[in-house]
Amino acid sequence: MSDRIPLTDGAQPATLVDVLDRLLDTGVVADGQIVLTVAGVDLVYLGVRALLASVDTASRMTLLPSAGPQA
Repeated sequence: MSDRIPLTDGAQPATLVDVLDRLLDTGVVADGQIVLTVAGVDLVYLGVRALLASVDTASRMTLLPSAGPQA
């Protein structure tokens, strides 16, 4: 049994707009690392972490501060 919610009812394929709307609504995190090593010595380390989400989704996830009045 799958926890995934189908993008469409199955009668029509999902459009790019449907997929982007779903990704922005749920949020996506991409994480990666690259290390350049020569003769056993690490020369370059590159760490990347990217978050793709709408502002509404990020605020619901408490990633962004609330926009309430400041004292």
